[in-house]
Amino acid sequence: MQTKILKWVFPFVALAIGIVSFMGINAIAEESAEKKPVDTRPTVKVESVLANNHQVIINSYGEVKPLENTKLSAQVSGEVLSWHPNFIAGGIVGRGETLFTIEKDNYQAAVLQAEAELARAQAQLIEEQAQAQVAADEAARFPSKTRTDLFLRKPQVLSAQAAVKSAQAALKRAERDLANCDVTAPYDALVVSRNIGVGQFVSMGAQVAELNNIEHAEVIMPIAGFDSVFLPKRIKGISATVTHKGLNSFSREAVIDRDLGIVDSATRMSSLVVRINDPYGLKSQLPAIKFGSYVQVSFAGSMLNNIYRLPQALVNNQTVWVVNEQQQLEPRKVTVVREEGEFFYISKGLNADDKLVITLPEYPQKGMQVKVAGSNSTAESSNTSISNSQQL
Repeated sequence: MQTKILKWVFPFVALAIGIVSFMGINAIAEESAEKKPVDTRPTVKVESVLANNHQVIINSYGEVKPLENTKLSAQVSGEVLSWHPNFIAGGIVGRGETLFTIEKDNYQAAVLQAEAELARAQAQLIEEQAQAQVAADEAARFPSKTRTDLFLRKPQVLSAQAAVKSAQAALKRAERDLANCDVTAPYDALVVSRNIGVGQFVSMGAQVAELNNIEHAEVIMPIAGFDSVFLPKRIKGISATVTHKGLNSFSREAVIDRDLGIVDSATRMSSLVVRINDPYGLKSQLPAIKFGSYVQVSFAGSMLNNIYRLPQALVNNQTVWVVNEQQQLEPRKVTVVREEGEFFYISKGLNADDKLVITLPEYPQKGMQVKVAGSNSTAESSNTSISNSQQL
């Protein structure tokens, strides 16, 4: 009898114990949830953005070339007697220094002969002028008688004057030829090559050397289309910096001299010419920029006003993310006007003091609730997040 009663009572007792246990566990869970709500919003880091003015720096590259290159030729013929110690390949000579000397004997004799011819012509002119004066005096004594120009010796005087001028011209040519026996440097020059030696006979017009002007050097640098829009309206005279990179890198000051005025048909680029004074540092003791060196040229372009500078990693497909006042993610389309190094420069799409997201969640969505690292979330936003998580 007792066994039957126990069989009927035991299920009800077990059921009652289960109900009490469930109610206790549920109460503990509710109490724990009330005490420790779970915030499921992703955490992001933000930075405020500010607009600033930005000076565009335009960079390009080019090869250093001489301002002028001269194929030096002899203007007279003769034997080479001597040459300057620096008149060798790689040597540097100054403006006006004698590079080499040609034998002068024949040309000195030519000068003496020309001087003699000039003296003879001048004597002839004096004689004709005297005879013309005699003829004029005779004509004055008989004014009624007609006299011809031949009688007055006018043609003879003109001929004598012409002979004097011809002799003077011959003397100038002889003196010029004599002076050209000493061949001088037309400018401060680097000797590229020399084709003569002592004792060699040089013919007039023969090329004897090649010189590069080292008073000035030029760099022709191409300007890409995306840089050309930032060129100043007047470029002549703008200061530039020429940088020679490498193990011993250095920089030199230069000036933009001109625009070549054409667009390359292959690259569609325009070109500017930068001029460097004293490239080999003869007068300034600055590091030498040798011809043929490949250098970087930098100069200031136009000024960008009210521009935002952002790392490229934060701009994806012309879009950035900001956190709005409701602590929500908001995508912004921006206008990138320029790229320099690792940064984009943005003109439109952002406002001053926008909170730019610099660490995005894995899958950002428009309107996603987030919490900002380093700031205290309001109770309202926290409750909203919790309520949303519970509904999910």
